[in-house]
Amino acid sequence: MCVGLSARVIRINENGTALVDASGARRQVSAQLLEDLEPGDYVMVHAGAAISKITSDDQTETEELLEELL
Repeated sequence: MCVGLSARVIRINENGTALVDASGARRQVSAQLLEDLEPGDYVMVHAGAAISKITSDDQTETEELLEELL
């Protein structure tokens, strides 16, 4: 089973990476798989790469589910 983490894009870097915030934890991830990525977008992150854009509703639902599990 693969697990992705939802995160909000803080900054896009010229080297093909993005700074993202996942529930308060900030990290650099590869942004090379996604076109037209902008700060403020929400993404699904897996294995150090942003693999898809998601909506803010998806982000909220994911956070609520994680809170229930923890």
